[in-house]
Amino acid sequence: MYEEFAAMIHGIIDIGSNTIRLAIYKIENGTLKLLIKKKHTVGLAAYIENNIMLPEGIQKACEVLAEFKVFLESFNINNVVAFTTAALRNVENSKEAVNQIIRNTGIDIMVISGDEEAAFDFIGATQAMETKEGILIDIGGASTELVSYKDGNVLSVISMPIGSLAMYTKHVKGLLPSKEETEMIRNEVLSEVEQAVEFKNGIYQDICGIGGTFKGAGKLNNELFGLPDSNTKIEVAYIGQMIDQFACETQFVSNDILDILLKVVPERIKTIVPGLIILDTLAKQFQSEMITVSDSGVREGYLYDKVLKNV
Repeated sequence: MYEEFAAMIHGIIDIGSNTIRLAIYKIENGTLKLLIKKKHTVGLAAYIENNIMLPEGIQKACEVLAEFKVFLESFNINNVVAFTTAALRNVENSKEAVNQIIRNTGIDIMVISGDEEAAFDFIGATQAMETKEGILIDIGGASTELVSYKDGNVLSVISMPIGSLAMYTKHVKGLLPSKEETEMIRNEVLSEVEQAVEFKNGIYQDICGIGGTFKGAGKLNNELFGLPDSNTKIEVAYIGQMIDQFACETQFVSNDILDILLKVVPERIKTIVPGLIILDTLAKQFQSEMITVSDSGVREGYLYDKVLKNV
């Protein structure tokens, strides 16, 4: 009996550029049920120097993974997959850093490509997607994935080397971006889109958003505009209003702004505004009107694609 139950339990470790997450799911009757979710906001992208992951970043990852391993072993959870996205994918010492983490923790780690990440994002998000045509966007700490789709089919996929933590580290000197720094981030995003031939002239009325930036944007949207916590829709016009409210003319951040950010998105206090700037720039470029925040993404997509379809 226990063996049957254990076979239903699957763990996913997602090593991202901003957070490292462990999610435990129960797979039964062709469906996923999230049982437990743990995360640490590590900010691995901040440990990259000259496109090299520094030893301090590798050590941070090892510490979190060692903690997760103890947790998994204490509950005898053996069906575990760990993967890393842009945090370790794009650095020059990717292979060496990943191998060192594997040696130190005993946890096998897959490095998934930008296209694989986008595909898993799409599979995970579309399980409950209502719109049949549009664009899916995943703004991570070090990369942003775009997937255009129609009638449940992927049309184009791209992974761009821009992310909320990467933009903060590169362009922001204080806690929050100034107006000048905001424009620098916008210009870099537009430059990346200009190189994305399949997307640069696209018009997408609806955006499906996944990942921490979108979840944080959803929470701020509901808090600032008096909407219920259960609301998952964001009018694109509201994103610009949020950015204007949080943009700083000086290095001083008012207590009112700090209170809001610490209350709603404490773990993303530095990265949420750069993430919003990326989102707002893309939404305006694509002439989008509405954003739907999805609670499913790359982890669920991996399980749907690699586990559920084989059950």
